[in-house]
Amino acid sequence: MVPVIRSEDVQALADRLGARSNMQHDDIAAVVRDIVRDVQKRGDEALFEYTEKFDHVKMTAETVEVSQEEIEAAYAAASPEWLSAMREAARRITAFHEKQKQNTWVDFQEGTALGQKITPLRRVGVYVPGGTAAYPSSVLMNVLPAKVAGVGEIVMVTPPGRDGSVSYPLALVAAHLAGVDRIFKVGGAQAVAALAFGTGAIPKVDKITGPGNIYVAMAKREVFGYVGIDMVAGPSEVLVVADESADPRFVAADLLSQAEHDPMAAAVCVTDSEETAKAVAGELDRQVALLPRREVAEKSLNTYGTVIVCENLDRCAEVVDVIAPEHCELYVQDPWALLPKIHHAGAIFMGANSPEPLGDYFAGPNHVLPTSGTARFFSPLSVDDFVKKSSIIYATREELEKVHEQVMLLARSEGLDAHANAVAIRFGKEIRG
Repeated sequence: MVPVIRSEDVQALADRLGARSNMQHDDIAAVVRDIVRDVQKRGDEALFEYTEKFDHVKMTAETVEVSQEEIEAAYAAASPEWLSAMREAARRITAFHEKQKQNTWVDFQEGTALGQKITPLRRVGVYVPGGTAAYPSSVLMNVLPAKVAGVGEIVMVTPPGRDGSVSYPLALVAAHLAGVDRIFKVGGAQAVAALAFGTGAIPKVDKITGPGNIYVAMAKREVFGYVGIDMVAGPSEVLVVADESADPRFVAADLLSQAEHDPMAAAVCVTDSEETAKAVAGELDRQVALLPRREVAEKSLNTYGTVIVCENLDRCAEVVDVIAPEHCELYVQDPWALLPKIHHAGAIFMGANSPEPLGDYFAGPNHVLPTSGTARFFSPLSVDDFVKKSSIIYATREELEKVHEQVMLLARSEGLDAHANAVAIRFGKEIRG
């Protein structure tokens, strides 16, 4: 039975959930650091050695890139219904992200022009895990915002199977639908390093996005600064706020939709109703026994599954902000009234007919979200992640003359006389020896 706790105990729960993303594994960090440095130093030679060591397949510069024939074979394996659904999902995701685009702007005033220049990144790398973790939906979510942003080239890496082909062919279809330019059959920390530094076969990128295991996550952290990264994501989580109007069956089903991801996933219900709390806990026990992924879901529920009872919905909102969940469902009678009171959540699902999987696959907003409490300061992946912003500053001589004494005063107050001189010299007031 999932434990039912009181809201005063929520901080301890939040601390436990946040600790799931603890990256302090010195032994793994040392291995990853060595791999990254080796690929940086030896390029393809090291990349292919690690691919053979970890993925048990020999790769060369001639075989590492996915061919058009492989993409066509992947399409042949996809059902028409799945293709239709993916195309519609891609359309919706693109339409949502189009609304995030910003334009270069310049504000012209007397004597000045100040503005901001928006420039898409030149080349981006997307990491896609292999095997059962190679979710085609995540390919769309990582690639389509980059396409909308106008990124010049998008490169994807994904681990090979032992036969040298991509381990999950539908990921190739998703990549092609989304507009990936080149796909390479490499994975792990070595693939992240290859994207960060470039090798003979794989081009250097400006930013790396996409999920992966702890080795991939640590490699992204290791190369940050040489390239940009999206975020270091932790295990998934969902928090459902449910009042007495909520159907406990639906609440339990929504919680289990995350619990089946991973034994480290967290499924939390917050309610102002004792009756709802008991009913949801009972439904979780009933429904988990029916799942094909029962073992995974049970481990998640046993470790992190929780029902929290609060005195009212205002306190429920405060609990949401303490946990700062990746996914937050407001399964209450008036979700729009509660929405302004929620400040920390990656994605917010409104009402009885907006279950979390709708956002995972089809609604349009990005499902790459901050986890483990980082929604307090991180945002979902967006078009903004794939552009740079440069300030534009222009002044006439007359405008500079108006303010030059103040600029020099501020520079000299910080002990930066050369700064002051760069202004002073334009008006015959330069430093003289």
